[in-house]
Amino acid sequence: MDNLSDTLKKLKITAVDRTEDSLEGCLDCLLQALAQNNMETSEKIQGSGILQLFASLLIPQSSCSAKIANIIAEVAKNEFMRIPCVDAGLISPLVQLLNSKDQEVLLQTGRALGNICYDSHEGRSAVDQAGGAQIVIDHLRSLCSITDPANEKLLTVFCGMLMNYSNENDSLQAQLINMGVIPTLVKLLGIHCQNAALTEMCLVAFGNLAELESSKEQFASTNIAEELVKLFKKQIEHDKREMIFEVLAPLAENDAIKLQLVEAGLVECLLEIVQQKVDSDKEDDIAELKTASDLMVLLLLGDESMQKLFEGGKGNVFQRVLSWIPSNNHQLQLAGALAIANFARNDGNCIHMVDNGIVEKLTDLLDRHVEDGNVTVQHAALSALRNLAIPVVNKAKMLSAGVTEAVLKFLKSEMPPVQFKLLGTLRMLIDAQAEAAEQLGKNVKLVERLVEWCEAKDHAGVMGESNRLLSALIRHSKSKDVIKTIVQSGGIKHLVTMATSEHVIMQNEALVALALIAALELGTAEKDIESAKLVQILHKLLADERSAPEIKYNSMVLICALMGSESLHKEVQDLAFLDVVSKLRSHENKSVAQQASLTEQRLTVES
Repeated sequence: MDNLSDTLKKLKITAVDRTEDSLEGCLDCLLQALAQNNMETSEKIQGSGILQLFASLLIPQSSCSAKIANIIAEVAKNEFMRIPCVDAGLISPLVQLLNSKDQEVLLQTGRALGNICYDSHEGRSAVDQAGGAQIVIDHLRSLCSITDPANEKLLTVFCGMLMNYSNENDSLQAQLINMGVIPTLVKLLGIHCQNAALTEMCLVAFGNLAELESSKEQFASTNIAEELVKLFKKQIEHDKREMIFEVLAPLAENDAIKLQLVEAGLVECLLEIVQQKVDSDKEDDIAELKTASDLMVLLLLGDESMQKLFEGGKGNVFQRVLSWIPSNNHQLQLAGALAIANFARNDGNCIHMVDNGIVEKLTDLLDRHVEDGNVTVQHAALSALRNLAIPVVNKAKMLSAGVTEAVLKFLKSEMPPVQFKLLGTLRMLIDAQAEAAEQLGKNVKLVERLVEWCEAKDHAGVMGESNRLLSALIRHSKSKDVIKTIVQSGGIKHLVTMATSEHVIMQNEALVALALIAALELGTAEKDIESAKLVQILHKLLADERSAPEIKYNSMVLICALMGSESLHKEVQDLAFLDVVSKLRSHENKSVAQQASLTEQRLTVES
């Protein structure tokens, strides 16, 4: 270290004289000292004020520039040295050196800038201001096709520099994307796929950039899907495959790229991994099975990629996914059910799957998860059943296959995601199915649970779906027994609250259900309607200019129906409904205007 102090002193003198021979000797000593003890040597360099000198020595025509850049690269490995490098004014001369034709100068300069940028806002900012990124991207473009080892090393350093420059910084990543870095990196990957270090660097860069939404379109216009799948097929090591997975997952969120990945044969690779790893209990294998099956489900979220893999229900992929559902592996059961839910996104697919026995597979799966079951599997299987129940022709078939019985076993679930899907599935199944709606609506346990969930203030989704199912049971069954069960379970107040929902569709469903109650069982519901202040709510809905036409229409129908009760009739009279209703006779919507005339007559006659 004494020797080092002498070298630093000598360096200051020779730097002024610019005698290159003795300067080289001093620089070699410094590099040696850094190799022996980087941190201590770096501290000494910082204390000596030599960094400021380097700024003046970094000139393109000097034969020492590469060594000085190398020293800066070494000291900048230490976090505490990065800001001092910026403060010493090293960035601008380093960026100037990027215009050199000398490969060693470029290599060391790329290392120096990359290390200064690593996790350093100040470093990145200075490189940004000096315009370093554009020069590096231009180099990558022009050197892209040369495959000798020295050039590949330089390309790797430049990729690393851009990564350190932009890592976790959205605005700098966006800048690189605008400079057109993505097509260049994809080209690099294609040409240099035999070079492990460069390939790895490209993958990490892709992983960073792919998180940015604006990158997806650029990626979609390259052959990234083909290159990644080609690379994936070659990999045997778990770590390497995992790196590729980390790029594939964010890219596969884009529908155009989903389709490209499917066409490039990714699905076959994923199915192979599942087959290889399904029986393994090794941690790495379990993780890879999960990643592969999750990615498979993600690819099915795109309409075109999903339809391509469905192949009219005859496709190999669809058949393989079906075989996951009865497996004993929870991850595969989950992925299988989610995949079916994704395939069930159009009527044609749903009808085909129900006709070919998918319902039994899903209800069997649910039966295996009733007691202490896997919540994610329950949720996925219910999601699939809900989607399958959307086409009208499937409802009766699914009801006779015992879907309601299978679903009702989860009424005791305390998990909101399961509750939410259970409610949605039942609501889809009873749509226009009077008999099923009546059977469910008379099920006291179900109705009581619905009323309880209508108060689930912490879970808006469950609360909304419970209200909608209560209303649907009445609307589709038109049954007095169902209405009595709902009144006895305390459901009226929730339907009245639902009439004030911010969603027009829910308001409307509530008003129609309440009108049926008023028409069929007004005596039974009268007290609950009074205490829920329905008449006041209807007055507000009719007086509010923002209410949708159908809300105004159904509110007036309901008012007429409520007049059959003496106490409710009195409430209507006390609230001067005539004023509000007569204004609606000139409403632009014909149905509203007609209903206003009828309601006005009714109010006048009864007053």
